[in-house]
Formats: sequence, C-alpha cells, structure tokens
Amino acid sequence: MSPGSWLVLAAAICWGTTGTAQALAPPSAQPASIGAVRLIIGGAALLLIAIWRGALRGGERWPPWPTLLAAGSMAAYQVLFFSGVERTGVAVGTMVAIGSAPILAGAFAYLARGERPGPRWAMATFLAVLGCGLLITAGGGIAINPLGVLLAIGAGAAYALFTVTSKGLLDRKPPEAVMAVTFCLAALILSPLLVWTNLSWLGTSSGLAVALHLGLITVALAYSLFAQGLALIPVATATTLTLAEPLTAGILGITVLQEKLTLPALRGMLLIFAGLTLLSMPRKKISGNTNDQ
Repeated sequence: MSPGSWLVLAAAICWGTTGTAQALAPPSAQPASIGAVRLIIGGAALLLIAIWRGALRGGERWPPWPTLLAAGSMAAYQVLFFSGVERTGVAVGTMVAIGSAPILAGAFAYLARGERPGPRWAMATFLAVLGCGLLITAGGGIAINPLGVLLAIGAGAAYALFTVTSKGLLDRKPPEAVMAVTFCLAALILSPLLVWTNLSWLGTSSGLAVALHLGLITVALAYSLFAQGLALIPVATATTLTLAEPLTAGILGITVLQEKLTLPALRGMLLIFAGLTLLSMPRKKISGNTNDQ
C-alpha cells in the first residue's frame, strides 16, 4: 500500500471514533451543536498547526472560489448529514451519505480533473459499499424517509465536492494550509447555529472531553492526515479508502459500547475489509494494466 493510502486509512480510523464519542456525550448535546463545536475546535487547531509549520507564509494567492467552495461544501455536509440522520435514522442516513460519497467523488473527479477510476476501484467500492449496508443495517428496525434520504445523498455529494475541490487546492498549497483555511471558513459559516442551540453540555467533564476528542482527533488530526494522503493519491481512491470509517465504528461499537455482533454485521465487516484490501494491493498482482485504479 502506498504512503498516501496509509495516511487516508489512518484518517478514516480517526473518523470512525466519532459515533462512539457522540454516544458518550451528555443527553443534552444536540447534533447541530456537536457539529458546529467540532468544526470550531478542529478549525482552530488546524490553524495553529499551519501557523506553527509556517504553511501560511508567502506563496501564491489563494484562489477565492475553490476555497469558498471547499469550505461551503464542508459546512453543508455537517447540516445535510445531521438533518438526514434526524429524519431517516442513523442507519439509513449514515449508509446513504457514506456509501454515495465515493461514487459521486469518482464522477466529480472525472468531470473536474479528468481522473479515470478503473475496474479495480469500481469492484473495491462495490464490495465496501455493500459491506457498509450490511454493517449499518444489521440491527434491523430500518425506516425510510424520502426527504431524509435526499438530504443524506446531499451530504455525500457535499463531502465528495469537498474532496475534489480540496485536491485542486492541494496542487497549489501545503496540506496544513488548505485544511486550516477551509475548516476555519466552514466553522465561521456554521457559527450562527451556536446562537440557537443548547451548549450547557460543554460545561460537563464528559461533554468537554467529547468536544475536544471530536475537534482534535476527528477533525484536526484526521483531516491533517487526509490532506497529506489526498495530495498523493487519486480522489476516487481516497474516498473509497475512507469507507474504513464504518468498519472502525462497528468494531468500537462492539468492543466499547457492548453492541451485539450479528452475522450480517460480521459479513459487512469482512466485505469492507475485502474491498479495502483489493484497493491496496499492488497493481501487478491484479493486472498488467498500470492504470486500473
């Protein structure tokens, strides 16, 4: 596996802790406020990292529209994802958002950057998305809400758009600078939400611990790793590798939250692992064509 792929996988593992952290948050912590606080803490940490490393010094001028598009798509992802989950449930909302992102990112990357995902990417994505479906819906009790599904698809599209626009920015700017600027702008866009949400949960030790974990680990650390990896590998490959997130979340749910491991969930984990393994195998082991990814 290439260094870029390892970096993206490490980021996905960090993201996979999000659900467990939210489950440990105080009951008064609303999804909207968690998302906004997460971006504010994470954006501030990314900005400090960029300043410390000198990533914001000099260089060419920031392209305004791609920068605003990356920040706006990340802010939109937070709102669309939590709204979709609220209407159609965690299982369906998460599955649709996470499962649609790699497919949409592959299409966006082809249209915007001319990247052509090959058959290995298609097969790996199919296996991983199918595994996500088995893993996330294994508990049963699935409810379908058409508006919620549309919002979740919008979340997947927003994340895919963020990935593609970030890739373009990474061609011109250091990874630390790209993440710092886009997340600070995204946090600024979402900051009005804090006026209408209950923030009392931040005054508790568990609430503060959850907020710091979400901001520092699932944003600052995760997106620093993701940006460095994304600079080295194609957009479609990176978004498929992020499907390690639900695999990590499932393992933590079983080991930390004492959730029951069902046979469909086990099959889902194995399918995700198979897809990620296929994508990470050296090309020569699969085909003589070096452009199959």
